[in-house]
Amino acid sequence: MKNISLIFLFLFGMLSVSAQNQKASHTQAIYKDQLEKISGNTKIKKAFEIIQQLEPTTTKELIELTEIPAPPFMEQKRAERFREMLKNAGIDSVWIDEAGNVLALRKGTGNGKTVLIEGHLDTVFPLDTDVKVKMKGDTLFAPGIADDTRALSVVLTVVKAMNKTKISTESDILFAGTVGEEGLGDLRGIKHLFKPGNLKIDSHIALDGGDIGGLVTNGLGSVRYKITFNGPGGHSWGAFGLANPHHAMGKAIDYFNTAASKFVEDGPKTTYNVGRIGGGTSVNSIPFETWMEVDMRSLSPEKLTGLEQILLNQVKKALDDYNSGIKNGAKLTAQFEKIGERPSGVQTEDLPLIQRAMAAIEYFKAIPSLGTGSTNSNIPISLSIPSITIGRGGKGGNSHSLDEWWINENGAEAIKFALLILIAEAGLAP
Repeated sequence: MKNISLIFLFLFGMLSVSAQNQKASHTQAIYKDQLEKISGNTKIKKAFEIIQQLEPTTTKELIELTEIPAPPFMEQKRAERFREMLKNAGIDSVWIDEAGNVLALRKGTGNGKTVLIEGHLDTVFPLDTDVKVKMKGDTLFAPGIADDTRALSVVLTVVKAMNKTKISTESDILFAGTVGEEGLGDLRGIKHLFKPGNLKIDSHIALDGGDIGGLVTNGLGSVRYKITFNGPGGHSWGAFGLANPHHAMGKAIDYFNTAASKFVEDGPKTTYNVGRIGGGTSVNSIPFETWMEVDMRSLSPEKLTGLEQILLNQVKKALDDYNSGIKNGAKLTAQFEKIGERPSGVQTEDLPLIQRAMAAIEYFKAIPSLGTGSTNSNIPISLSIPSITIGRGGKGGNSHSLDEWWINENGAEAIKFALLILIAEAGLAP
C-alpha cells in the first residue's frame, strides 16, 4: 500500500510538472508564431540573404574598428569612424551626443515607441596597446576583437540589410555605439541615454555576449570604492613610530572581511573583493599614502546597500582603532571615493521582449539559457524598461586579455538573430 501511494505521488508530480511545462510552451507559442510569420516575410528572407552576402564586408569593418584604440574616456576616434560607417550604411540622422555615444535614428511608421539596439565602443585596454589584428588560419587575434567590437560590426550589417530591403518598422529604431561600458567607465554612456529628460526609449537590446543561446535578462548590481589612507610618511628607521597607512589598511581589510563574510552567508548571493592595493615609495620608507579598490556585487539592492555600509563602517572603525595607538606625529586620515555603481534588477520571463528573444533562439535551433550579468542592460532593467543582452555570435575567447580571439563560425546567424529580435520588438510595418 505504501509503495502504491509513493507511485501515485510520483505520477501526480510528473503530471504537475507536465502541466507547468505546457503552460510555459503555450505562453511562448504566441511569440513562436510571431517569429515564424516575420521570418517568412519576403523582405526578411531577402535581408537574411544580404547579411550572408555582406560577410566579407562585416569582417573588414570588424578589423578596421578593432584597430582603432578605444579605452574608456578615450573612445572619440573610434566613435567618429563608427559614425561615418553608419552614415555610409544609409541612415541620414546620425550624431554623437554629449557623452560621446554614437546614435543613428531610423524612423518607424509612428506607433510612438523607440527600440534601442547597441554595442559598446570601449575596450579595457590602454591607449598604447597593440591592437593590430593578426590572422592565424581562420582565427582573428587582437585585444577587443570580440568584446565588444564585433557587436559594432553586427549593428552596421543589420542597418545595411534593413535599408537594402526597405524594411519598415512600426517603432522608431535607435542604433548606437555606447561609451564607458567597461571598468571605471561605469556604464556612463547608457546612463546618459536613460537619464531623466533625455531620450524616450521603450525597450533595449545590447549586443555583448557569446553564442546565440545565451540571454542576459537580469542585471547584477555592483558598488565600487577607492579608499585612501594618508599620513605624514618618513624614514623606516629614523621616523619609526609615525602612523603607517599600510598597517592601518591591513587592519581595515581584516575588519571588513570578518564582518562581510558573516553578512553574505544568508540571502541572495552577494560577493565582495579587494581587487587592487597600492602606495608607498620604497622598502625603507614609511608610506605617506596607501589605497585599495573594493568591488561588491549582488542581485539584491538591499544586500548591496547593507554590504556597502559594512565597508564604510569597518574602515572607519579600523582607522579609529589604529589612530588610538599613535603616540608620535599626526594621525591618519581616510578618503572614500565611489568609483562605480551599477544598479541591479530582475525581470520575469513572460516579458514580451524576453519571450521574443527566446523564440528567436529556438528558431535558430539553439536552446535558450537565461542568466544574470553586469552589462549595459543593468540601467534600463533597474528602471523597469525591458532589456536583454544577446550574443554577438561566432566563437571567441580570452576576453580582456592581449591574446583575445574570435572565429567567424556561423557568425552571420547571429546577425540574422539580432535582426529578427529587433524586427519582432519594433513591429514589422505593412
